[in-house]
Amino acid sequence: MSPPESSQRDRRTDRALDWFVARRYLSSRRGRGFLSLITLIAIGGVSVGVMALIVVIGVMSGLQTDLREKILGANSHGMVLEIGEAVRMESWESVLSRVSDDPDVTAAAPFIYTEVGLNVPGGSYSEGAVLRGIAGDSVSLSVTEVDEHLTSGSMPFGETESGRPGIVLGATLANRLNLYAGKTVTVVSFQGAELTPTGIQPQMRLYEVTGIFETGLYQYDTKFAYVALESAQSLLRMGRAVTGVEFNVRDPWRSGEVASRIRDSLGFPYSVDDWQRQNASLFSALKLEKFAMGIILLLIVLVASFNIVSTLIMVVTDKVREIGILRAMGLTASNITRIFVLQGVVIGLVGTSVGTGLGLALSWLLDRYQFITLPGDVYFIDHLPVDTNPLDVGLIVLASLAIAFLATIYPARRAADYTPVEAIRHE
Repeated sequence: MSPPESSQRDRRTDRALDWFVARRYLSSRRGRGFLSLITLIAIGGVSVGVMALIVVIGVMSGLQTDLREKILGANSHGMVLEIGEAVRMESWESVLSRVSDDPDVTAAAPFIYTEVGLNVPGGSYSEGAVLRGIAGDSVSLSVTEVDEHLTSGSMPFGETESGRPGIVLGATLANRLNLYAGKTVTVVSFQGAELTPTGIQPQMRLYEVTGIFETGLYQYDTKFAYVALESAQSLLRMGRAVTGVEFNVRDPWRSGEVASRIRDSLGFPYSVDDWQRQNASLFSALKLEKFAMGIILLLIVLVASFNIVSTLIMVVTDKVREIGILRAMGLTASNITRIFVLQGVVIGLVGTSVGTGLGLALSWLLDRYQFITLPGDVYFIDHLPVDTNPLDVGLIVLASLAIAFLATIYPARRAADYTPVEAIRHE
């Protein structure tokens, strides 16, 4: 047998022996079940930490994803406004044409945005709302996509039974006013109000509810109402003017780049904003919260690593005499180090595997059955969303294994420092 082959076989034998001894030390002998118990406790600590990390990070990612989808489902990717006190755009046709000419813009349409009051005729309760006027063509609807969220009725562009203009309300807003398709509601606006001898006279008009929509985002379902663009212009006495032009782009993540390009093209007195800038503070807070929660929960895994350290130290203390015998039989300090490193790595690997499995299972259950509900008036959503990102899971697994490995270094070196004579004379 050639020397290289003999050397390779010796290394394989060493590794097999190291693994055999490490496995024996991890298990308990008859009457010495405590060592097995603390091993299970160490594994359980790592499992709980990894499971908590996966679930919480998944929830934070799900919150970001859910909010982004709902915000984009109820709003355009960007909008153009004309700077001025009147907040109105007279020559919107030319602006619409120039916005539509951008190669990344998929749809663009004029809109009206104002705050109004809603009151049921004969009732004493009123509610504030955001009134949006949109055109009834397919391009305008593709920008807002509100028609995709209708739960009953239809959009307010056709003829109504009463002959009054139609209005579509958010589900929560409609419930508060006890409104449904076919009922009438009074819309009150101070924009376009008239000065009379008795004071300021707001604009008031009766509308017939033609439909109810629900986006799942509380802030929209409780405040938004949609009417036809011409009806909003008439109510607000705007003539043919609009509030601005809104648009969608091919890639929502490049909306800032497209908005900047349109801003440069239009120049003063137009301002162009995109959905990322409009919600920058919200998503920045969510990212910071996700990072902070990740760091805090990673401390759970770090605490669990102390269980690994204490477990291995107790094993070292319990096996001092056996370590001496192994050293006397020819095992080197490197062999002893590997034996205890293997124990820690096994604890970390098993704990991480169990925690990953439990975390993914719990995340799936939360996402599938949504058995944890949230108050919509406090949070932006009504349930706990989960979005398990493979990259996040991979980073959590790597961090857990790295911490488990680092936790083995001190006990392993302590065991390897014993000389054969010192170890055998220990007891």
